[in-house]
Amino acid sequence: MKVNVDDLDVAMELGNNGILLSLYENDNTYRGKLRVSRGTVEWCKGKTRIGNGVKVNWNDLIEYFEED
Repeated sequence: MKVNVDDLDVAMELGNNGILLSLYENDNTYRGKLRVSRGTVEWCKGKTRIGNGVKVNWNDLIEYFEED
C-alpha cells in the first residue's frame, strides 16, 4: 500500500481540518482518502468527497481496536 500526504495542516496538535492521506495500491490503483482530524477519522472510498465519507469518532475507533 502506498500512502501519500495530500494536505498537512498541523503543528503539534490536530486542528479541525486535520491531515489528509491518499492511499494507493502498490500498482498505483487509487483506493481513497483518509482524513484524520481532532474529532473523527473519515474514510472516503474512491472519488467520494471529503465530508461525504464514512466517519468514526475516536472513542468508537479505539473500542474497535481494543476488542478481543
